[in-house]
Amino acid sequence: MIYQGKAFKVLEYSDGIAELRFDLEGESVNKFNQLALEDLGLALTAIEQDSAIKGLILSSGKEVFIVGADITEFVANFRLDDDTLFGLVMEVNRLFNRLEDLDIPTVAAINGTALGGGFEVSLTTDYRVLSTKGSVGLPEVKLGIFPGWGGTVRLPRLTGADNAIEWICTGKTWKPEDALKIGAVDAVVEPEKLIEAAATLLQRCIAGELDYRGRKQEKHEPLKLPPMEAMMVFETAKPFIAQKAGPHMPAPVTAVKTIQKHATLPRDKALEAEAKNFVKMAKTPVAEALVGLFLSDQFLKKQAKEWIQQSGSVEKTAVLGAGIMGGGIAFQSALKKTPILMKDINQQGIDLGLKEAGKLLSKRVAKGKLDSAGMGEVLNRIMPTLSYGDFGGVDVVVEAVLEKESVKKAVLSEVEGQVRDDAVLSSNTSTISITELAKALKRPENFCGMHFFNPVHMMPLVEVIRGEKTSDETVATVVNYAHKMGKTPIVVNDCPGFMVNRVLFPYFGGFTQLVQDGADFRKIDKVMEHFGMPMGPAYLLDVVGIDTAQHAQKVMADGYPDRMKTDAKTALNVMFEQERFGQKNGKGFYIYEPDKKGKPKKQVDERTFELLKSVVAEPKEFSEEEIIARMMIPLGLETVRTLEEGIVQSAIEADMALVMGIGFPVFRGGILKYIDAMGVDQFVKLADQYAYLGPLYQATDGLRQMAADGGRFYNV
Repeated sequence: MIYQGKAFKVLEYSDGIAELRFDLEGESVNKFNQLALEDLGLALTAIEQDSAIKGLILSSGKEVFIVGADITEFVANFRLDDDTLFGLVMEVNRLFNRLEDLDIPTVAAINGTALGGGFEVSLTTDYRVLSTKGSVGLPEVKLGIFPGWGGTVRLPRLTGADNAIEWICTGKTWKPEDALKIGAVDAVVEPEKLIEAAATLLQRCIAGELDYRGRKQEKHEPLKLPPMEAMMVFETAKPFIAQKAGPHMPAPVTAVKTIQKHATLPRDKALEAEAKNFVKMAKTPVAEALVGLFLSDQFLKKQAKEWIQQSGSVEKTAVLGAGIMGGGIAFQSALKKTPILMKDINQQGIDLGLKEAGKLLSKRVAKGKLDSAGMGEVLNRIMPTLSYGDFGGVDVVVEAVLEKESVKKAVLSEVEGQVRDDAVLSSNTSTISITELAKALKRPENFCGMHFFNPVHMMPLVEVIRGEKTSDETVATVVNYAHKMGKTPIVVNDCPGFMVNRVLFPYFGGFTQLVQDGADFRKIDKVMEHFGMPMGPAYLLDVVGIDTAQHAQKVMADGYPDRMKTDAKTALNVMFEQERFGQKNGKGFYIYEPDKKGKPKKQVDERTFELLKSVVAEPKEFSEEEIIARMMIPLGLETVRTLEEGIVQSAIEADMALVMGIGFPVFRGGILKYIDAMGVDQFVKLADQYAYLGPLYQATDGLRQMAADGGRFYNV
């Protein structure tokens, strides 16, 4: 043993070759926290002082290589002043430079995932050998920043500017063959041969067969790109990346500008240029929001893990109702290797469900994500049936029949008699009370809601709804099933609309009231899309289905008559009465024609304006700020109510539910994070300006108290 620390150890591998092994004590993965960085410095000192070391392997003692920097430390560091943060970034760069500048050949043996700082440290070595089970990438743009420990400097010098721009600006994780193709790694080998392959490379360097010093020099020098070619690369990339990233995500374009700026500089000056722009990005609200969402996602994963420990068995499941939704649920379950029975009352329904699953699988085959044999395996896990014959072996049942209370109660009561006493029943209802549905059951403790969002294969969220009598084990089992399906489960308590729909309908209420007051629905859509929503409210209503929204609106009005019931006819009512149900029948607020790929393409219909005259007073121009305020206040206040009433347990869960359930803009971090950014007191003042519009715009007493106390939803 040459050196032994709490994160790094330096071991003798063979004559003259040492292994610098990263194995962070007390952690399941390797990450660069303060302890690890300090320890790396001490390990490097030991290597620098040992003249017997002729070559060095950088390795990992964990299943993954290095996942990157410790994000929890990011949050505190990003709040430091610019000079202090710049100093911290440069400290790490000086440390990585020491590894790069060792007067011996170095090889990184990447056994698993190497992301962010984990991949950046491997770029400091002269060569990289990657396991066939490994992957590499620089995902920093997904956190609103870009690589700050030399990634924008070294990767272009190793792979060329074009490749580096793609890797850095997409933030993708890349497979071994992709990394090898562009020269990001030098060899790909089977896991058991990894260290041996790294040692062989070193022996060739020591023997003079490979020019490792030339490799080092290449990274010290400016980018080898003629001026005209450089201009073409960067000036072409900037507008393309800007279009892909959108107006709210500055990091990808700033990364391109940074590479362009330091392309003509030697390494040390280039690293300073990178660090300066990194600090600028770290200080943006976007970075704060995205880092916050990353930490929130980690929190949800931890919660799911805790629930799963209490779960019953989830080996075989069933879905009742084989329509588009049932077929989507069956597809997702089978894709993630949980066999599922798909039951319907007639063959037509079964055919529809199988057609939906087949369509989704064919798309995966077309994109190269699955081969035909894999498609066959997935389809074999879906067992269509018209009877309850095999339901005795089912652990979890998802009811996905017609959204009608009497129908759901009848089906749930019927299936309860066909399954084991300990089987869990769930309902994929979007609006009907779980406590009410449970009244049809003999074992209500074994029943809860499992609300999927459409399309099932795309939407990450599943609301797990606890009724009055639902047991913890039932919740845990459904959380486990959602997790096995690759979804993010959020547990909420029962109420009309649960969490997401309850909050969405005041947002729609803000929309219909704006239209009633004379706003052009097209402008509202445009403003909200610019705000960052995936689609405007009129377009969203068309996609959801006007008839579906009308039904849900009635449930919301009955559940919250004080603020969601209105006697006035709304734009939604008009569309429904005219049987303009949206995309499903080709006409709603917009009309729809199939495009070249057969997808419905939105077009303006002048008849919509004629129809809306019955509910619109006089056309009126609203500012962008006013439209945003009138849409966000009801959404924000209803979210606050769900938190105050204990429907959802934390600000994190509320925000993540809306980000994943309705596509609330990620760069804003969620509605409660948005209120925090504005200031709770300022949000209450804004609500008070619009309180004359009715109860949807009136702040709760709890929120007023929070504002008076200078409180926040997030304490970090």
